[in-house]
Amino acid sequence: MYDVVVVGAGPAGASAAIFTAKAGKKTLVIDSDQSITKRAWIENHYGVMETTGPDLIELGKKQASKFGAEFVQDKVVSIEKQSDGFLVKTDSNEYPTRHVILATGLSVELAESIGLATRPGNEPRIKTVLQTDEQGRTSVDGIWAAGTCAGVSVHTIITAGDGAKVAINVISELNGERYVDHDVLK
Repeated sequence: MYDVVVVGAGPAGASAAIFTAKAGKKTLVIDSDQSITKRAWIENHYGVMETTGPDLIELGKKQASKFGAEFVQDKVVSIEKQSDGFLVKTDSNEYPTRHVILATGLSVELAESIGLATRPGNEPRIKTVLQTDEQGRTSVDGIWAAGTCAGVSVHTIITAGDGAKVAINVISELNGERYVDHDVLK
């Protein structure tokens, strides 16, 4: 049983996985390798002079892996509510989890297929996004959304920050108290 399954390994998903894994939560990231960041040239991401989207994605995955996050390349086809969480089904496997973070970028098809509430998007080219509260909760308790699919700007710095925010909220819920992760120089 995973504590968190993140769907999508772009900036929002990998950022969420960094925080959940670093907090000691058993984390799995399932990615279908469809991120629009794979086509990006990035010069406006804080702390990075310039990089390619593929390099940024790989660095984020390495950071999350460093803390114990597991990665699987596959396509999630359904998410079913179970008595103790969810069963995330892919084309080739099934993964039980307590919480799901959807970080599916431009795509909301999976969310719509499992009945999550949507709303009109407010970015050019993004017609529909998931309806979430300020913490990233969707209309189904235990399923969260982060990044572009949750209605934030497509800029990598913003989606990465949103992934971190949602992860902190999931960790806080799992722990039963507000979680804070501050590292200090040694």
